[in-house]
Amino acid sequence: MACIRHNHHTAFMSRALALIKSSHPEPGGAVTVAMTLLAIGAGHRGWAILGVFLAVGATQLAVGWVNDWLDADRDRRAGRTDKPVASGAVSRRTVGVAGLIAALAIPFLGLPFGWGPTIVISLVGVFALLYDWPLKSTVFSVVPYLVAFGLLPAFVVVALPGNPAPPAWLVAAGALLGGGAHFANVLPDLADDARTGVRGLPHVLGATGSTIAAAVLLLAATLTLVFGPPGPPSWAGWAAACACVVVLPLGWYATTRASGRAVAMFRAVIVVALIDVLLLIFSGRVV
Repeated sequence: MACIRHNHHTAFMSRALALIKSSHPEPGGAVTVAMTLLAIGAGHRGWAILGVFLAVGATQLAVGWVNDWLDADRDRRAGRTDKPVASGAVSRRTVGVAGLIAALAIPFLGLPFGWGPTIVISLVGVFALLYDWPLKSTVFSVVPYLVAFGLLPAFVVVALPGNPAPPAWLVAAGALLGGGAHFANVLPDLADDARTGVRGLPHVLGATGSTIAAAVLLLAATLTLVFGPPGPPSWAGWAAACACVVVLPLGWYATTRASGRAVAMFRAVIVVALIDVLLLIFSGRVV
């Protein structure tokens, strides 16, 4: 009997880990942690920090799970054994239900901050899901990233007491970061996507064009964060700019040298995004 219970527990944990992996935890976790750190730097305290973490986390879980639910057949045809649904580690139905629950939770998690923040975080979820379907395979695939990532820092600011308006430079920086993340995120999957009929804007531009687009957008985001806030750039701003100038070329170089699925540029994007958010936190000039 104890052996049976142990086997059931092991199977449950295996499915739970597979479900977590289906949510794309690396980029989703990075975005959630980044926005939570931004919330702390912007002045959120106590329960509000957890509230931002949960609301932003729900948007990332929803888009990740719905993506794998929609792409299950395509991932199987592409032989994506790294995808839990395609490998059979978790059922497509389970991932789809999890995505639906996460999507429905988004507005409820925004409600404690008021109607304005609720609308903003709900729009983040809507545009994120619009990427999953139908915009992923069109030349407009970058649009959901631009809008959703522009709205994420806007949500963090408008959720503050008094619901202040987010500064334009902050929204612009978020949008640029999102656009750059889109191009870099697709780079490792260009070949698999081409075999299964996915043709978004990065696929139209190709690997070289997408790498250039990612680098340009991310550098533009960094410069916006350094020079956008009022007053002279801080030492942290200059340090962030210098770091991005080093990290992005290294990511590009590693991508060109990779023999398998290139993920170096994608990881460079995560590093740059966190650098930029840390810049915001230490600058103290979000609002």
